Amino acid sequence: MKRVLILGGSGFVGRHLCEALQKHDVQITVPTRRLPARSVQMLPRVQVVEADVFDPQTLTALVADHDVVVNLVAILHGKPGEFQRVHVDLPQALAQACAQSGVQRLVHVSALGAQAQGPSEYQRSKGRGEAALLQVAGSTGLSIRLLRPSVIFGRDDQFINTFARLQRLAPLVPLTGAHTRFQPVWVQDVAQALVHLMRDTATQHTTYEACGPEVWTLADLVRHAGRWAHCERPILPLPLSIGRLQAWVLEALPGPPLMSRDNVDSMRVDNVATGQWPGLAQLSIRPRALGSVFITGELA
Repeated sequence: MKRVLILGGSGFVGRHLCEALQKHDVQITVPTRRLPARSVQMLPRVQVVEADVFDPQTLTALVADHDVVVNLVAILHGKPGEFQRVHVDLPQALAQACAQSGVQRLVHVSALGAQAQGPSEYQRSKGRGEAALLQVAGSTGLSIRLLRPSVIFGRDDQFINTFARLQRLAPLVPLTGAHTRFQPVWVQDVAQALVHLMRDTATQHTTYEACGPEVWTLADLVRHAGRWAHCERPILPLPLSIGRLQAWVLEALPGPPLMSRDNVDSMRVDNVATGQWPGLAQLSIRPRALGSVFITGELA
């Protein structure tokens, strides 16, 4: 593995992956919609290029001459067509570009709970994206590695930090899905898992679940975020029906919504390891607990 292409490399997980790869003698290409991408462009052996990865010709040109391709591109909010474009059409086009260019390995970050019949469009589109990748692999011989993480926490995440900011502003937290269970995983553990999958040449297709060692309810995670930010507020649990109405209002506000109706639908099912697939232990990773990372200050 000498040259690596990382789609979404300037994002939250991508930054940590680029940092983890600094320990390995590889050249990294990170396409971005606009320059500069300060989060990664100052790292050694990282080349940032301005490119539209949704353009098929551009995508094919980007893939050429790389040994491994990693796809981290995803969205949490959007209309059905947007989920289809990002979670299904892009991975499919990327797999086809890899096959045409002779790239042998594609690592794709999906999501825990990805399934074509899931309760939310996010989960359904993630499931369709996996199926599209495996279909291309079956007809071309491309080797696919899938990673399904639970909610990812770490510096600058959009989960724990969002609930911390919310409690700095509000006297209480109206919360939908308060009893939904999650198994949060540290972003650096996810990065290490991706490095392992990128270097693995022994298997054709693999799926791994990336989960932390602890199971938390959403309410407990919100309380933990409040304590970390020194502004813990009371929680007001809301039924899913009221939560969807609240999310509808938030969707109408300017800017990215804090919560969408599709997010609420996702919380109809727990986001924990199924045991159907191997986990981080099988990648020789001992995942860090959320509490231990907070205590050491690594999230600050």
